[in-house]
Amino acid sequence: MAATTTYIWKGKTAKGDVIAGEYKANDRREVAEYLRKRRVVIQSVRKKPTEIKLPFGGKKGVSVKDLCVFTRQFATMINAGLPLVQCLEVLGRQQPKPTFKQAIQQVMIDVEGGQTLSESLGKQKHIYGDLYVNMIAAGETGGILDTILQRLAIFLEKNDALQRKVKGALTYPAIVLFVALGACIFMLMGVIPVFAKMFSDFGGELPGPTRMVMNLSDFLRTQWYMLAAGVAAAVFGFKRLRKSKWGELVTDKLFLRIPILGTVLLKGAVSRFTRTLGTLIGSGVPILQGLEITARTAGNRVIQNAIESTSVSISQGDTIAEPLKQSGVFPPMVVQMISIGESTGALDEMLAKIADFYDDEVDAAVDALTAAIEPLMIVLMGTMVGGMLVAMYLPMFKMANVVGG
Repeated sequence: MAATTTYIWKGKTAKGDVIAGEYKANDRREVAEYLRKRRVVIQSVRKKPTEIKLPFGGKKGVSVKDLCVFTRQFATMINAGLPLVQCLEVLGRQQPKPTFKQAIQQVMIDVEGGQTLSESLGKQKHIYGDLYVNMIAAGETGGILDTILQRLAIFLEKNDALQRKVKGALTYPAIVLFVALGACIFMLMGVIPVFAKMFSDFGGELPGPTRMVMNLSDFLRTQWYMLAAGVAAAVFGFKRLRKSKWGELVTDKLFLRIPILGTVLLKGAVSRFTRTLGTLIGSGVPILQGLEITARTAGNRVIQNAIESTSVSISQGDTIAEPLKQSGVFPPMVVQMISIGESTGALDEMLAKIADFYDDEVDAAVDALTAAIEPLMIVLMGTMVGGMLVAMYLPMFKMANVVGG
């Protein structure tokens, strides 16, 4: 006996209602016969795709750019009047990345089974996230799904650009410091030992800086594993500290207090907060739900705590601006503009203006950080490498004086 196959069908009743469901049968003719007996006018019958299990790691292989392209194409197809399932089928078929392709296909399966788009996307939150799912739900409720998808695409692009700016500000000093440390380690392990042998053959009292550099070289060559263990322990300890709420709060406070860099991080967090909340409110998501989502995507525990406190105050009848002001985290201009937005009933527009302003501020802060770090890094590299060279040449000057005398 042939194995039965599950088919997904869609049709209209005698009253004109559109219904859908699943039916196990040997072939399509059997499904058609079943529907005719129920007096259902068939619109479509198709095999149900195999249930897809996403690989461990979830979002691995799905970038923000991938999500932006998917969202824009989805918006265009919905705006053109294509059925939802057909849009998902086309998008899934043309998606080159296996993880994302499987996720889209699974959403299509769920939608065909009668679930809403937001419910189906909610099962793939490891890819789409709370913000995406809640905005889609608001779009479905308001009948403006194409508009919401366009807003989502713009939001994702701007948020990604902001994150790249902040990461770029942190990458440059990290690379320069890495190069400086690499040069020092090379000298201490490869160059200094040659000088050390020469000085030991010469004999005599070595200057203090020379002895210090030679001792450091000996330690690095003979006890390098202790240094490596210390670095590993420090990294492990920092990660463990960041996993606790208290440790995350303490380290985030310290990050915000770092000169220049703290300004970049704060302005980036303010921009992300205002753009996220403005996009959610403008899409019809309730403000308390919007604040809850925004708090989870803040990227900084200090900002997150301030937003969560604001949410509690609003639930007790307070305004948004007042608790933000009391937190002491947000700049006065931000609080004032939010207060104006609340009083005029245009909070989403005001939040978008604040986000645009702080995007420009992040650009300026990144430029200032780069301008300040370049000379500092040059001085640091010069001090580290030049200091070792001077320490090694001091005994040579002494030898020259002895020979000259």
